[in-house]
Amino acid sequence: MSHVNTSGTPTMPESDDALAHAAKTAGIIRDRLAEAMLGRDEVIDLVLIALLSGGHVLLEDYPGSGKTMLARALGESLHDSEHPSIAPFRRIQFTPDLLPSDITGSSVFDPERGTFEFLHGPVFAHVVLADEINRTSPKVQSALLEAMAEGQVTVDNVTHRLDDLFLVIATQNPYGLAGTFPLPTPQLDRFLFKIPMTHIDRRSELEVLSTFRQRIKPAPSELPRAERDDVIAAREAISHAVYLSPSIREFLVDLAGVVRNDERVAQGISTRSLVQAIPALQARAMLRGRDFVSSDDLSSLIAPLFVHRLALGPGSDDAAGILSDALRAPFEALTRSTLTR
Repeated sequence: MSHVNTSGTPTMPESDDALAHAAKTAGIIRDRLAEAMLGRDEVIDLVLIALLSGGHVLLEDYPGSGKTMLARALGESLHDSEHPSIAPFRRIQFTPDLLPSDITGSSVFDPERGTFEFLHGPVFAHVVLADEINRTSPKVQSALLEAMAEGQVTVDNVTHRLDDLFLVIATQNPYGLAGTFPLPTPQLDRFLFKIPMTHIDRRSELEVLSTFRQRIKPAPSELPRAERDDVIAAREAISHAVYLSPSIREFLVDLAGVVRNDERVAQGISTRSLVQAIPALQARAMLRGRDFVSSDDLSSLIAPLFVHRLALGPGSDDAAGILSDALRAPFEALTRSTLTR
């Protein structure tokens, strides 16, 4: 890792130590996820980046691709000795008859005390799996919006804070299947990544079949879990110690401008998504052993960061292609820049 900052002075040793500790924490979680999920290395990396950057994830594919298993494995990778009352993992099965209070919780009258008591809903957890989120109405989908955007829920005009580690992993089946509702645009914009869960490779699928009995009722993992405080500390270390060149910020703004001016696009990349992209790029750089964001980080994350945020005009259906076209000019400018400290 580099030891010189933009002014030419050495970085503080604590900065390198903090990044090393962040990498160790990330390695603990990655090992747990890789043990549970075969043939999903790229997906595991993206979920890990989301966790380390405080973003939320939308997983999409047909049933049976391992979306639920991945979310559960992430929750079980975490331990919180300081807040034992907060569950590491909760699952919400979205159905057409689900109510917002089934997600956030509700106030219940206590006859002995003569007062209303708030009963926390399943959203009060470190990792919340919103399973098949597009099988319920937009009204219920939006019950997660405040939680994802503000880290809090409001019930009966009382605001309840969620933990700083709060992460939503939502799954959805592709549109066109019976009983699915498109997610509203504001909800989509709250997700850092949208990740398609494609089929795993032949070798991994054969290994799944050969070990399916152990996977039906898996024994508790002997691998260590990551402490909640270590994950929060990793986020801070990445934010402060991984250098982001001004050229990267210029690239993001220029890319957004090209996309917004494309006549095939009805709604382009939001400023919020550009802000969310920065910690994600820094987290990927750390996972690759660097203390600066590179063009490789951009190439890897542009699609999962932005494709799902584009609303296309009539006759357009290739958001990935539009984004690829928009990359050319900003990337040419970026290649002439120095991205290290």
